[in-house]
Amino acid sequence: MPGRFPLIHRHTVDQFTGGGLVAFEPGVADPVRQAIAAEPREPHQLDILCVVAMLQVAHQSAECSGRNRIVKLVNRTGIWAGRIRIHVKLILELKSGCVIAEEMTKSDLKRADESGASTDDDFRGQVDPRGRKVKILATIGPASRPPEMLRKLFRAGADAFRVNMSHGDHSDHEASIKAIRAMEKEFGRPIAILADLQGPKLRVGTFKDGSAVIRHSGHFTLDRNPAPGDENRVCLPHPELFGILEKGQRLLINDGKIKLKVIKASDDEILCSAEVGGVISDRKGVNVPDAEVPIPALTDKDRKDLAFAVQHGADWIALSFVQRPDDLAEARKLIGPGTALCAKIEKPMAVHRLDEIIEMSDGIMVARGDLGVELEPQEVPPLQKKIVNAARGAGKPVIVATQMLESMIESPMPTRAEVSDVANAVYDGADAVMLSAESAAGEWPEESVAMMDKIADQVEHDEAYLERVRFLDTPPDATTADALAHSCMTIADTVAISAITVFTSSGSTARRVARERPDTPMLVLTPSVRTARRVALLWGAHAVATKDIGSFEEMIAKGKRMALRHGFGQAGSKLIALAGVPFGTPGSTNLLHIVTLRGDELEKHGG
Repeated sequence: MPGRFPLIHRHTVDQFTGGGLVAFEPGVADPVRQAIAAEPREPHQLDILCVVAMLQVAHQSAECSGRNRIVKLVNRTGIWAGRIRIHVKLILELKSGCVIAEEMTKSDLKRADESGASTDDDFRGQVDPRGRKVKILATIGPASRPPEMLRKLFRAGADAFRVNMSHGDHSDHEASIKAIRAMEKEFGRPIAILADLQGPKLRVGTFKDGSAVIRHSGHFTLDRNPAPGDENRVCLPHPELFGILEKGQRLLINDGKIKLKVIKASDDEILCSAEVGGVISDRKGVNVPDAEVPIPALTDKDRKDLAFAVQHGADWIALSFVQRPDDLAEARKLIGPGTALCAKIEKPMAVHRLDEIIEMSDGIMVARGDLGVELEPQEVPPLQKKIVNAARGAGKPVIVATQMLESMIESPMPTRAEVSDVANAVYDGADAVMLSAESAAGEWPEESVAMMDKIADQVEHDEAYLERVRFLDTPPDATTADALAHSCMTIADTVAISAITVFTSSGSTARRVARERPDTPMLVLTPSVRTARRVALLWGAHAVATKDIGSFEEMIAKGKRMALRHGFGQAGSKLIALAGVPFGTPGSTNLLHIVTLRGDELEKHGG
């Protein structure tokens, strides 16, 4: 994008900015000599490395009290070959400025149209923006499956819904998905659906009397004999375990209520001592925390459930029992494009390869249920923070889940400890917090969502919140897109900005901006309904599915209208816009622009 200046009458910014750049920044040619004349009252700008624009208006004198201030601001802009790093304080005091938009393709628009959802410019919400950054993911179950209850949960604050494939059948799940999509059209807001696969479950066999008592400190054997068990032994119908277990490793049964330690393991039996005994009954679950279990993360049931979820338009697939990056490969092939993959971290083995798993996934869930079984209780909180920080650093959405408001399954009020648990996840900067049985099978599903919404809102209004959530350093990668995303936060911290407007087709630019945790809300505009739905789990994002754009002017006009329509500004408000020019070119995010709302953009457009 060429710089534009009024060349008939010399402008202060022409003379001093051009000279400053040539004098103080080696390798930068005089940009003014290449400028294009601007007509009176027409914006004109100086483009530095096609990344940062300094804007003035032809009929106005230079801002910032003139010349030396401009040069000082220009000199603050760091320019390194091969590593673009921008300190956009350059633009902060200029009248007009910049947005990030990403590539937008016709294929995305086609996929959105095929989904049956509206992409019209009149896609209007009937509920106000949430007013909070963290998202709430509510699990659907018997207590929340009726459409009217789903509507109540959405109004109470749920931004996304989890379909638990471990319970219910496909007809139940299909009805839930249809109800959510109907509600989506009713309220005019994209809603994410996350299908959570059950994953492989290790279980013991059956007992003669349905149960037995394992003596504390006594011996107990797990073998491959299919005969019903007793107080001395039981079948373990998982031959893959017999070849990997070693002396001293643990086996946890029934969510850790029974703890066994391996004395001796062979190809046919595993002799254990009972560190903690108790009653054991048919088909109780087995956890193996000290070994990597050589079984795939997808079972036959999972493959069928995954195919069903993709066919019915699930936006996220959550993969259980992830131990290694390879576990994600098959699921990635099966879901195809358009559906995001979330890796559930619930095995200690996964933590050893956490960075690789994050790289292979689109998002992360801290599944504290099984994680809490296989670890000592005191080990879970620091590990939760480690996982959240790692996902945030990689710019991937992270969900904190399990037992967040557990007591609200039966009580209309949570415990103080549960409130602190939710609050800490919000302070840590998690993208979403999840309700499980509280909304799926509890007596107070609507109240659980409302309580989580209140906790999050209270935390985010804490004056120390922004400092806490930014305690994690997330330096931008050495790319133009990351540099501009970081600049959005810097500008919003310095200038009164009502919203960061992001144009995107895949959602990657929105994730980059969200990684910086800006204090300003993010309005994500996309021609892809599927992208808009996926973004519903992204920190600070309010997604709108709208028609594609074809020019810079159209982008700015649409951004203004959408900001007014969705309550992100009024007359005089400033917006940051982020975009890629030329439009439709992947990876072209290169423009940051600041615009001011007149307040009449909707009326002039016809509403």
